[in-house]
Amino acid sequence: MKLKLNKPLVFFDIESTGLNIGTDKIVQICFYKVMPDGSDKTYTTLINPEMHIPEQVSEIHGIYDKDVKDAPTFKQVAYTIAEFIKGCDLAGYNILKYDLPLLVEEFLRIDYDLDLRGVRMVDVQNIFHKMEPRTLRAAHRFYCGCDIENAHSADADTMATYRVLEAQIEKYDGVLSWDDKEREAGICPVKNDVAALAAYSAIGRNVDFAGHIVFNDKDVEVLNFGKHKGKSVREVFNMEPSYYDWMMKSDFPLYTKKIITRIYTDEKLKKLNSR
Repeated sequence: MKLKLNKPLVFFDIESTGLNIGTDKIVQICFYKVMPDGSDKTYTTLINPEMHIPEQVSEIHGIYDKDVKDAPTFKQVAYTIAEFIKGCDLAGYNILKYDLPLLVEEFLRIDYDLDLRGVRMVDVQNIFHKMEPRTLRAAHRFYCGCDIENAHSADADTMATYRVLEAQIEKYDGVLSWDDKEREAGICPVKNDVAALAAYSAIGRNVDFAGHIVFNDKDVEVLNFGKHKGKSVREVFNMEPSYYDWMMKSDFPLYTKKIITRIYTDEKLKKLNSR
């Protein structure tokens, strides 16, 4: 169905050096403008972020330092971008939480106050999540074809979860992964195997349940928040022992504190044994 527009609508997507709005930079941006008369225009450019693109990020979007070394900086393309989206509404997938805040941040870094007053913003992800809710009740209706009786009671919800998992295994038996590399390798991630299901349903590689500490690509425990985000927990505690004390006195979950205490104690024992 054709979009009904009374002014241009610009879809856009950003690739960047990472997910931290405050410190990361744009490395590629694409705008697709749809006009009320149905015509369209596209503007895409690589951008030199003037900082290193972490290898683990490059592996995701395929853009490496060598690809952007001769590309324009954001300051050099800012006017073109501002003119391209001037007088338009904006749309994208997850733009309200990520793409738009990062775009605005880039403009502010060069002292350009991007005026978004009156701009309507359509986030396709939010429409998806609201129309296809990811609740247990919605999952049961989708996979099992009926509502949960006595929903929100612990026993009913527990049994409903069991039925949903059985239905998922049956529905996705032999279905290839959505991940391009896994699809090319012919991987079917949803298997009738608890180890495989646990691995596929995991959220990241958390060391603690809250995700404040995660494993990096070298299986080293790193902090996943704050000024030391991405740094080895052991290195931080060695360089700044007071950071451990601060974490223990702050309102981190007890399990997180248990993890950092183990790491902190291990490091102290290593120092004693090395004397």
